[in-house]
Amino acid sequence: MSQPPSPDPPDPDRPASPWEQPAAGPEPPPSHRTDPNQPPEHGAAQGGQPQWGQQQWEQQQQWEQQQQPWAQQPQWGQQHQLYDSPRSSATNVLAVLCLVFAFVFAPAGIVLGHLARRQLRTSGESGGQLATAGLILSYIFTALGLLACCGWAVLAAVGGNDSGTY
Repeated sequence: MSQPPSPDPPDPDRPASPWEQPAAGPEPPPSHRTDPNQPPEHGAAQGGQPQWGQQQWEQQQQWEQQQQPWAQQPQWGQQHQLYDSPRSSATNVLAVLCLVFAFVFAPAGIVLGHLARRQLRTSGESGGQLATAGLILSYIFTALGLLACCGWAVLAAVGGNDSGTY
C-alpha cells in the first residue's frame, strides 16, 4: 500500500496563515520570567508556550499588518475626519454691492470694489472674486459710458455748426 504524499516544507519567507496549524519549528524565546514558581502570564499555557488560539490570533494580526498597512484601525477615543468641516465665512457685502453697481451705476461700482478689496485684506471674509469681477465690469462700463458721452458731444458740436448756413 502506498503512503499519501508528504506535504511540502513550509516556505520561511511566506507569512503564516492564521488558519494553518503551527508547524514544529524553532523553540520560542524564553519568557522574561525568572522565577519558575511564578504563575504563567495572561494567554500563556503551562511551560511558557502561548495558548493555541492566542498564537493564531497574533499571527493573523501580523499578517494583516503586513498585507494592508493603510487599513489600520483607529484606536478607541481617536476621531478621524475625512473632510474638514465647511467654513461659514460670510461674503463681504461691499463685494456684492460692487458687482450689482457695476450694472446700475459703474462709477459707484469702482469705489465699492476698491473699498471691498481693502476690507478683504484684513477681515478674512470671502468675496475677493466678486470684488475683482465687479471692478473689471465697472471699469469697462465706465469706459463705454465715457466714449458714448464723448461721441454724443462731438456729434452735437458738428451738427450745431451746420444749422444756419444755407
